[in-house]
Amino acid sequence: MAWRGNLLKNIKELRFLMCQSSPASSATRAFVERNYKELKTLNPKLPILIRECSGVEPQLWARYDLGVEKGIKLEGLSEAQIFKALEDLVKAGQSMKA
Repeated sequence: MAWRGNLLKNIKELRFLMCQSSPASSATRAFVERNYKELKTLNPKLPILIRECSGVEPQLWARYDLGVEKGIKLEGLSEAQIFKALEDLVKAGQSMKA
């Protein structure tokens, strides 16, 4: 899981979108509550944005070089699957640089 400490090498910004109260966003809320501090500590200069809006579908967005963005829908995913989605976004950024 060393990739967690190198997010800024591949991603310019990370955004979590979720609803404050819907069951569909519960795993995303739990993921953010449990992992935000560690991710921010490992990547202090990386903007990690938490956007809450009533009724919104949970999503994870990454912004890469030159304004390229990629998003993943998180509804129905467990915390482990959200970690995998984040890892996939990091790998996508890595492949863009190759």
